[in-house]
Amino acid sequence: QLQASGGGLVQAGGSLRLSCAASGRTFSSYTMGWFRQAPGKERAFVAGISWSGGNTYSADFAKGRFTISRDNSKNAAYLQMKSLKPEDTAVYYCAGSAIPFATLQSQFDYWGQGTQVTVSS
Repeated sequence: QLQASGGGLVQAGGSLRLSCAASGRTFSSYTMGWFRQAPGKERAFVAGISWSGGNTYSADFAKGRFTISRDNSKNAAYLQMKSLKPEDTAVYYCAGSAIPFATLQSQFDYWGQGTQVTVSS
């Protein structure tokens, strides 16, 4: 199971750190990813990290502003977001995949419940 947290209301230009807590012994073997879904839009890939944390990859809109990380000793993954914009407003989901460098929703087997991020202008 995955549990996302850390969302909230922030002004444009601000920062937030999302957390994803995982239960189960196999967390460290999974690629972890973050997706987001804005109102009226499709769920979109944000960033992913390999099982070891040695490789990260992200969508173009996230590059330079969002950083994904993980701590396998805590069964947790994180998404540090800075320079937030109103268009970053969305529900953010963490997800786990057995596929390296997964980016498609269909490649992720486990999903958290989502955490709302609202960026005011």
